[in-house]
Amino acid sequence: MTTPTELYETHSDLLDQAIRAASARDYWSAFPESPSKSVYGDEAAPEGERAFRALLGKPFPIEVPGADGTVSTERSPYGVELGVSYPKADPLAVIAAARAATPAWRAVGPQGRAGVAVEIIKRINARSFEMAHAVQHTTGQAFVMAFQAGGPHAQDRALEAVAVALAASTRIPVTSEWAKPQRGGDPLRLAKTSTAVGRGVGLVIGCTTFPTWNSYPGLFASLVTGNPVIVKPHPGAVLPLAITVQICREVLSEAGLSPDLVTLAVEEPGDGIAATLATHPDVRIVDFTGSSEFGNWLEANARQAVVYTEKSGLNTVIVDSTADYKGLLRNLAFSLSLYSGQMCTTPQNILVPQGGIETDAGHRSVEKFGADLSAALDKLLGDPARAAGTLGAIVNDGVLARLTEAGGAASVIHPSAEVADEQHPGATIRTPVVVRLDAADDKAYTREWFGPVSFVIATESTPHSLQIFTETVRAHGALTAMVHSTSPDVLAAAREAALDAGVHLAENLTGGVFVNQTAAFSDLHGSGANPAATASLSDDYFVSGRFFTVQSRHHVPAAETTDA
Repeated sequence: MTTPTELYETHSDLLDQAIRAASARDYWSAFPESPSKSVYGDEAAPEGERAFRALLGKPFPIEVPGADGTVSTERSPYGVELGVSYPKADPLAVIAAARAATPAWRAVGPQGRAGVAVEIIKRINARSFEMAHAVQHTTGQAFVMAFQAGGPHAQDRALEAVAVALAASTRIPVTSEWAKPQRGGDPLRLAKTSTAVGRGVGLVIGCTTFPTWNSYPGLFASLVTGNPVIVKPHPGAVLPLAITVQICREVLSEAGLSPDLVTLAVEEPGDGIAATLATHPDVRIVDFTGSSEFGNWLEANARQAVVYTEKSGLNTVIVDSTADYKGLLRNLAFSLSLYSGQMCTTPQNILVPQGGIETDAGHRSVEKFGADLSAALDKLLGDPARAAGTLGAIVNDGVLARLTEAGGAASVIHPSAEVADEQHPGATIRTPVVVRLDAADDKAYTREWFGPVSFVIATESTPHSLQIFTETVRAHGALTAMVHSTSPDVLAAAREAALDAGVHLAENLTGGVFVNQTAAFSDLHGSGANPAATASLSDDYFVSGRFFTVQSRHHVPAAETTDA
């Protein structure tokens, strides 16, 4: 058995690096993002695929307290038959098991808990290729993206949450001595002990598009701050989180702790287990990524818990002018196409002045800008193999329905087209649709169109664009925003508008960095300052609500004092 203290000692250097990186906000990554043989070894890729294939068509090997029957709900967007079944959770049983495991976990202390957490993350990293296939065939991400976003990038986000949680929960010293001088006598002396105490049972509700990347911060922040965690995957993307929970339970058992500190709660669609768990009196932390409808419901109804939500929103691009028109178009086309726009950070509303924009290629009207953006999309996605690798597959019928609805509009700039994938002929792959609107068409563009749907919206002027941006984001939320301008005054105004709207802003991205990508240890994801999210991944607010610090104190007899 390797104790939590020994695990902390083993991983202390990595934790120190992570804490420094989270403070500096510079580039740093603990886990290589390239699925290269030179990085992970010659056998990692084939072994990972074999491990994934070995799971198909069978019951997944995991224990769940009070399980009653099995559940099999996943369908690969690439047409691969999955057939994995999971034990069906009993909500009351998993909550009771989590509570029973809590006292021993609290006694481990923040450092020991962080050591256990890093051991879990490193073992997840060792299974990155297996995880990549699991993510690809549940979410529809192309393989390289599934490897990166579902593997090392998610693992970096997990480690970031561990680092922030450890720093926050150890800010107050565990022991201290208090001495108050007294006139004509010895000081009054008290010895004090401060213990970080978890808030209670945590619930992580996974999403169907980024099951690991979005779930890991809450999972690991809750664990390090002393809370057991119930992981409730989306019915369409269970396998990545089942593998995660399996690894968590293995490490916990090997460290002499109850594996029920992390449990899996799988359901049939419509069972409503997320709502049942989220409103139970013993569930005190809820992490959710998904639709605004259910996120808003959780915020209103899970009143006994601190609720961290990340929802969709109206991600906006303000186009005023540019010194690199081709770079703008390339960058924006890729941002609209990556994973078929099925990212909570993908731009939806592109605001362009009715009078057009000035560029290094000359003046461009709204109509010409729309045509040029359409041409950039066609150039990016013209080769089917490259297009499939960029777009991935449509994850579910809801996305496809929105794409079809938008494609029926009267003013389509770029119609969506089918893309064939030779490797996966059963995959549903579509290019983005872009629709031309006017500022008056607010009923259309203030609705969230999650998926490969975007709008080029003609406004009266750039100040009008900034006004629409501020008002729509404050009302409906956004996770990202971008401005293109050569004017320092416009850039300054956009920064102020972003601060008023409470959204992170990117300026003049024309190269290899895209508005819908965020880097762990540097970029904050979500702000908590608009309706799209209640916190940032990962700042102090994201971890501080997960624990309390409880003190005890007693008199120090004279013989125990340091000057006795």
